Amino acid sequence: MDMSTDTWIALNPEHDRDRTRVRRISASPKTLPPEPENIDQNNDLSPRMDGQSWVMLIVLSVLWGGSFFFTEIALVDLPPFTLVLGRVAIAAMILWWVVLLRHIDIPRDPKIWLSFLVMGVLNNLIPFSLIVWGQTHIASGLAAILNATTPLFTLIIAHLATRNEKLTRRKTLGVLTGFVGVMIVIGLPDGIVPAIEPSANTSSPAGVFALAPFAPLAVLIAAISYGCAGVFGRRFKNTPPILTAAGQTSASSLMLLPICMMIDTPWHLPFPKTETILAVLGIAAFSTALAYILYFQLLKRAGASNLLLVTFLIPVSAILLGVMFLGETLALRQIGGMAVIGAGLAVIDGRLIARHARQRKPRT
Repeated sequence: MDMSTDTWIALNPEHDRDRTRVRRISASPKTLPPEPENIDQNNDLSPRMDGQSWVMLIVLSVLWGGSFFFTEIALVDLPPFTLVLGRVAIAAMILWWVVLLRHIDIPRDPKIWLSFLVMGVLNNLIPFSLIVWGQTHIASGLAAILNATTPLFTLIIAHLATRNEKLTRRKTLGVLTGFVGVMIVIGLPDGIVPAIEPSANTSSPAGVFALAPFAPLAVLIAAISYGCAGVFGRRFKNTPPILTAAGQTSASSLMLLPICMMIDTPWHLPFPKTETILAVLGIAAFSTALAYILYFQLLKRAGASNLLLVTFLIPVSAILLGVMFLGETLALRQIGGMAVIGAGLAVIDGRLIARHARQRKPRT
């Protein structure tokens, strides 16, 4: 006996539901999945800087711009590795205190602690040590220019190592424009000269000043290390930023401790002056602990290549801080350089260019 279609559907309701679902999908207009949040739609899939991200970038540049001020004060009495160890160790204690206050779960997976270790090497141990050491042998202007190559290296590293942060002509043009702006703001560097005269309290191994010609290369290696850290840090997108910051500063503190003991022998140093202590506390609390909380939040929002644009703004922040708090004057050249940096950042952002292109496009 033949079974009618209605009878068969009554006995198999699942089939009818499937057919109804197919008809609904077929009848509905074809839609695309929603675009990921904060994605640049111009030429690549890299995250786009929104208004809040730009504010965070500016605040981060102020925090890191202040680190040069604190470093110059502290290096008068402290050797480089002792200063760097104090910076990251005090920052780690502050960050873990906040982690405990906020009852954030501490991970137990060895893999994430290994990632913290790698991040500590790339983002703290290598760049902090090389830049602080470099500042004792080269002019601060040259060090700032070399440090401003960080976005250039980050673009290349992100292009090679990621799928959604590829090089584009717009992004490359913006970074090169920003780099030119940094050179205009700072001016032509004085070259390889002792930027900071160490006091009699600081100890240095014999022959250390013979390495002065390598100081520019050291700062360049620091810039490359920052670029690698920005790309590597993308893996912490599901980790609370304050926990990542605490993990990396703790790892770098443990690695720096034996280096500091062997090279600086800090137990031979006299007790530092009050201004030196305050400078170390300032660079630890503001330029490291608070700065790295912002760093990892911004990395999660905007990606590595956008985050490290902060190195273009750091010289601007340092100069403006000097004008506001130290009574320094702002030269016309510096104002022009800031305008060039702003133009480069606008090119990278892309929204003004896209808006101008839409206005020029003839209406049909």
